[in-house]
Amino acid sequence: MAFLKRGAIVAGIFALIANVSAMVSGAMAQDSDSLNGLKNWGLGFQNPTSPNANEVHLFHNELLIIITAITVFVLALLLYVMFRFSEKRNPTPSKTTHNTLIEVIWTAVPVIILVVIAIPSFRLLYNQDKIDDAEMTIKAIGKQWYWSYEYPDHGNFTFDAYMVEEDDLEEGQPYLLQTDNAVVLPVDTKIRVLVTAGDVLHAFAMPTQQRKIDAVPGRINETAVYFDRTGTFYGQCSEICGTRHAYMPIMFTIVSKEEYAAWVETAKEEFARVDGPAPSVRIAQGASGDAAADTDLNTNELGAQ
Repeated sequence: MAFLKRGAIVAGIFALIANVSAMVSGAMAQDSDSLNGLKNWGLGFQNPTSPNANEVHLFHNELLIIITAITVFVLALLLYVMFRFSEKRNPTPSKTTHNTLIEVIWTAVPVIILVVIAIPSFRLLYNQDKIDDAEMTIKAIGKQWYWSYEYPDHGNFTFDAYMVEEDDLEEGQPYLLQTDNAVVLPVDTKIRVLVTAGDVLHAFAMPTQQRKIDAVPGRINETAVYFDRTGTFYGQCSEICGTRHAYMPIMFTIVSKEEYAAWVETAKEEFARVDGPAPSVRIAQGASGDAAADTDLNTNELGAQ
């Protein structure tokens, strides 16, 4: 009976822990509902903007319940042992060195817990690297201390995005996150993002997508994003890259596909490349020009003779 009573008490404690953890998780999620998760001194993640990000949030909340339960259980067990088996209450300590049942339990239970955690974790890790049938591609290039973006599938235009200084912010624009040019993308579209750097290491982080990928000079990494709703969402460089590392925000403006098509037509003119032909083309043209000049020179020399 005493064993059953203790079991009921432990079950009650676990139920209380689960309820409290669920309440905390709910409060964190509710807190992140304002301004797309941007709130001074707020708790929790920014609102997820993709199915995969939503699964990451759910997994986080489930882990919170599990680790809280384990922590409180271990603490309660320690306090119980300290009180119940103190020198005053237990002057003759037990000489037990082995207990097969207890040893099996304390080995099997952690293994089961780790398996329960590992299965969804491995699935989420796999989904983070999976890129299925991307409908368009953009390229992000980290530089000290701003981002450059290219749209190779829509006219190959490019633009830079700098942080808007505090004195230039308009009402409602967040400090350290607002940029002069936003990355405009269509909603409900699978998008491949190529990421690299032009000078030192950077990192392209998108909290609402639960994505973070290194930007490495001389190397192109790739990830994928999918926004399931319109709005403005923010990220930042997440790799220390110099004195103005904290001033490299990332700003996404997600619009309908019709609005995106209209923006592309405007952007083609506003951000048209002015760097001329590709280097290989310029080299070929230069070689042809030199050959032509040599031909003209030889002709003139022959004429003079």
